[in-house]
Amino acid sequence: MNIQAVFIDRDGTIGGSDKVIYPGEFELFPYVAESVQLLKKSGILICSFTNQPGISKGESTFQRFETELKDFGFDKIYLCPHQHNEGCICRKPSPAMLENAAKENSLDLKKCVVIGDRWTDMLAADEVGCIKILVKTGSGKETFDKYKNNGFFGRWEEVKPDYVAEDLNEAVKWLMATL
Repeated sequence: MNIQAVFIDRDGTIGGSDKVIYPGEFELFPYVAESVQLLKKSGILICSFTNQPGISKGESTFQRFETELKDFGFDKIYLCPHQHNEGCICRKPSPAMLENAAKENSLDLKKCVVIGDRWTDMLAADEVGCIKILVKTGSGKETFDKYKNNGFFGRWEEVKPDYVAEDLNEAVKWLMATL
C-alpha cells in the first residue's frame, strides 16, 4: 500500500489524556517521538488533525500549538480552533480539515490514514475514505468499549475502524507492516 499521509489526533492519541492540556504542559506518551520519526523516515507526510476550542476561548494560540506539534515532528498542522457551539465547518467529525489538507498537498485521501482516540476521528476519516486506526489511549478505551458493545446509533454505528491499537506505537507498527 502506498500511504501518502498520516493524520494524527493530539489529545489522548500522542500524549496527554482525554482532557485538553495546553502547550508547555503537554507530554508525549512513551516512544511516540520515535514512532513519528519512523513514519517520517518512510517518506510519509505527518499531519496533526486536532480540535482545539481553547484557542477561540483565548486560553492558548494557534502559534503555540503549531510550534509544539512541529517540535514533535509533525510536517503540517490542521487544527480547528472553534468551540462546539460556533457552527464552524472544520470541527471533527467534519472531514473539512482532511479535505483542506488533500487540496494543499495533492493527496488522495484513500491513500491516507487517520489515527485517533475518538469516534469523531473515525467518522471524519470514514467520510473521505481514509484508513481508520482507533487507539485505546485517552478516550480510546471508552470509545472502543462503546464500539464493541454496539453503543452507537445511526452513522456512528456504521463506521468501523480498520485497526484497533493499544496505542500510537502499535498503530504505527501495524501500519509499517502493511506498507
